[in-house]
Amino acid sequence: MDNSILNPGGTLGIIGSSTNGVGLVIAARNAGINVGVYGDNENTETMELADFRVVGALNDQQQLQNFAERCDMVTYESETIDASVINFLAAHTRVPQGADALEITQDRSLERAFFSQLNLNVAPSATIVSLDDVYQSIGSIGYPSILKPIQKGLGQNRQLVIKTQTDIVKAADLLDWGTYLLESLIPYDKELSVFGAKSGDTTAFFPTVENRYRNHELVASIVPAQIDSAVNDEMRRITKEISDNLSYTGVFEVAFFLTKSGNLYVKRIVPAMHQAGYVFERATNISMAEQHLRAIAGLPLMPVKQLMPVVAAYFTPAQESGIRTQWQIKTNWFFNFYHRTLLQAHRAPAAGHVLVEAPSVKEALEQIEDTSIWQFSQTTPADSDAADE
Repeated sequence: MDNSILNPGGTLGIIGSSTNGVGLVIAARNAGINVGVYGDNENTETMELADFRVVGALNDQQQLQNFAERCDMVTYESETIDASVINFLAAHTRVPQGADALEITQDRSLERAFFSQLNLNVAPSATIVSLDDVYQSIGSIGYPSILKPIQKGLGQNRQLVIKTQTDIVKAADLLDWGTYLLESLIPYDKELSVFGAKSGDTTAFFPTVENRYRNHELVASIVPAQIDSAVNDEMRRITKEISDNLSYTGVFEVAFFLTKSGNLYVKRIVPAMHQAGYVFERATNISMAEQHLRAIAGLPLMPVKQLMPVVAAYFTPAQESGIRTQWQIKTNWFFNFYHRTLLQAHRAPAAGHVLVEAPSVKEALEQIEDTSIWQFSQTTPADSDAADE
């Protein structure tokens, strides 16, 4: 028997507890695969759905080893899991995704070096160690710009948007924390994502997604993205090149900025599932979680087909009463309420999402906006994806 294949009756371990894990647990159990979940909070839906759960800190090596040894393979369901944790797990069980992609994407300097190696178009940037570096670099980077820690995941309170020279002095306290990256804020027209699934030398693509953000929160994902075919082809080409040069197995996302003049900038890589891919639950013949499972389990990837235009709209607890009204009257809306969500002190968590099917994207957006629950006005560059923190 091929030990690289995860068969029905085998055990998949999932590390992490975001909402991404829910679809993965369901897909695995539908395939007859047992599921264990490791995380530091037992009050999550992913934990509740698992066949067994291990509650422990991500630096508890004894607990991690015990978990790994109960699993035929382990997958991480979010880009926020530290690469060192994955390297440790890989010493005790199979982790098809590996840690290489996480090591690159969790460090902005390594990610920039990777983009540079592939000669990809990215926002101008400079490495910053001192306040003098900011004053010396701002001339080439320009205004507005944003100062971000080299290490991702530290939150918006460790970032600074610099709109004028008088803002620079505010960076002094931040720079006490360590090395930063000063990056130009691209005046983009659309924020787009290409999702792929990689298995061996094969990459299968989902339809391109257009994303809308407000206050660093994803509020809508749109399929198909309303862009020219030439732009779509170029994003696919870039994503394939990234995939070919990235040591990784599973679903991943490459995010882009598109300017009004038609220039494309690579924003970032997410070497994991991402909530913008929930739209595929109705838009395509296979979901993001199902395709990820196929990739890591060593199965052939499903050729992806778009079924119809779909808009995913994400709602907060404050919007739930309005959502429940729509639940009673909409025939083409599909509702997903998150049973439990990790509370994050610095931002309101999503409470769920709705998937709106319609003959056209325009009609789906009109239905959503007619409810007055959401306003999907375009965001500004500083309002972009919080997952890039």
